[in-house]
Amino acid sequence: MSRLADDELDAWLWLVHRTGFGRSAMRRLLTSFGSPQAITVASTDALAEVIGPARAESLAQAPDRHVERLAATRAWLAEAPGRRGVMTLADADYPPQLLQSADPPLLLYLDGRRELLGAASVAIVGSRKPTPQGLENARRLARELGERGWVVVSGLAAGIDGAAHTGALLAEAGTVAVVGTGLDQVYPASHRALAGRIAERGLLCSEFPVGTPPLREHFPQRNRIIAGLARGTLVVEAALKSGSLITARLAAEAGREVFAVPGSIQSPQARGCHALLRDGAKLVETVDDVLDEFGPGASPTTRAAAAGPDADADCVEALEDPVLRALGHEPTTLDALIARCGWPSPELGARLLELELDGRVARLPGGLFQRCGKV
Repeated sequence: MSRLADDELDAWLWLVHRTGFGRSAMRRLLTSFGSPQAITVASTDALAEVIGPARAESLAQAPDRHVERLAATRAWLAEAPGRRGVMTLADADYPPQLLQSADPPLLLYLDGRRELLGAASVAIVGSRKPTPQGLENARRLARELGERGWVVVSGLAAGIDGAAHTGALLAEAGTVAVVGTGLDQVYPASHRALAGRIAERGLLCSEFPVGTPPLREHFPQRNRIIAGLARGTLVVEAALKSGSLITARLAAEAGREVFAVPGSIQSPQARGCHALLRDGAKLVETVDDVLDEFGPGASPTTRAAAAGPDADADCVEALEDPVLRALGHEPTTLDALIARCGWPSPELGARLLELELDGRVARLPGGLFQRCGKV
């Protein structure tokens, strides 16, 4: 797994983990200055032009417990250097599905197979207190999705989430667990063994720093990442007031598919799914009900497959060119490219024009750019 240099890690943690700054303000700073390192050395006047004088003054101070957090993160990374890492919004392999969501995280801590973030995936979420049939449905659907090559994303919670991860681990595709704690913590504690298996064969993912305990307000935040990573969200049992319905709503707002498994009209755990079905979610009885919604062109291959030993010359060029690599395979804004590449806007604009004239990049309506050709 790729690793940030020490000075990069220091700068990213210095920027991201501070109170009083929303992620949108952080993204404006990254767009304006190109990198956290540039932000840390920028003048207060320059910062004030982007985020205002009060916030600019505050930004000059290190966030609380920065030294301890940096030391803890370095120690955690060193425990499993081939498996653990940190992904930032500037990384070329930042998952396009997540980048196109309303509020992509600036930084993700990862433990396991980083490439799974770029794979075609379906989220499976649901009740923490499911029926036995609900558990069986989640395990079966997750396993069958994995057998078709689809990664299963969930939240490592008790109940349906745990069953979904367990079913997915029975197949080769893998599973991603997005958690609401630091990755040195496991919640619930009863999932410690499951989390270990996911770290070995799948991926654990969190935007919260090492040492973060399970706090109630963190779990709705992690739900947006679950919805943002996946092509669609499948709810297997949920009460009417449920975090799973939050995930489904976020998926719908992002233009992703929403699926629900129906249940007994006598079961409180079915009412959330029935509400989703009334609102237009796709009814699911078998895995084909999910996959048919993605159409015949849906592919479970990862973007990393393009880097395999048989990659053609176009793929090799895309991997070597930093702008093509940053573009990925989805339409991308100029601001996102600036954040990923760290290039000044004039230099990036000139390179995009060269690639456009060469037929390698297309300029789309809405200020978007997309890679062309066989890459």
